[in-house]
Amino acid sequence: MREAVVGSSPERCAYCAAQRVSICDGLVGRPAPCLSTISATTTVPAGTLFVEQGAKIEHFYSIIAGCAAVLRHLADGRRQISGFLFQGDFFGAPFDTEHAWSAEAITDVTLCRFTRHDFKIVLDATPQLEARLYQRASTDLAAARDQLVLLGRKSAREKLASFLMLLHRHAERGGRVANPVHVPMSRLDIADFLGLTIETVSRTLTQLQRDRVIALEGRAHVRLLDHAALDQLVDAV
Repeated sequence: MREAVVGSSPERCAYCAAQRVSICDGLVGRPAPCLSTISATTTVPAGTLFVEQGAKIEHFYSIIAGCAAVLRHLADGRRQISGFLFQGDFFGAPFDTEHAWSAEAITDVTLCRFTRHDFKIVLDATPQLEARLYQRASTDLAAARDQLVLLGRKSAREKLASFLMLLHRHAERGGRVANPVHVPMSRLDIADFLGLTIETVSRTLTQLQRDRVIALEGRAHVRLLDHAALDQLVDAV
């Protein structure tokens, strides 16, 4: 992996666009040790696997910009995407020793990288940070349960609606443009996340557009036209 490391600076952190929605919110500028003094900004190009499943955990990552996929390669060569990382999301399990999932940049990704050693020092000294990580772990567990329902009980139409609303709500929480929805991942990425084929993803998106539920605006944006219909599909199970 080729990386461009910019370096760490409390001043840089104070103006970080992701700070408000990241684990760093409210922690920059606190008495040392603080996250702003142990982070390094790293940029990885699209298609880069920057964390490998089963590797020893040496770093944790907070996404500043871009999108990454959290995935696992199965024994038969297939892959399963369990979720996507966006601005403000954190990757890494501070209480584990190995990464259970890989992380791959879908777009060029800018992230803050923390060494495990330094992060643990700050974590032990900052109860607020520990509480925030537990809260995120709880949110991730709830998302994993929702994913089980998504994969096991919903139709292709319901899966695509749920996926689009997931991106829409994530953008809203992050203060980004939520409609049209930015969809930086490929049809293959979406298929591997929803447990569908690429053909089914493309066909279902076309059907939703034909029914005036959505409008496809290029390869990377989807305008939501009928929120009531989308909500009904999301809540179908």
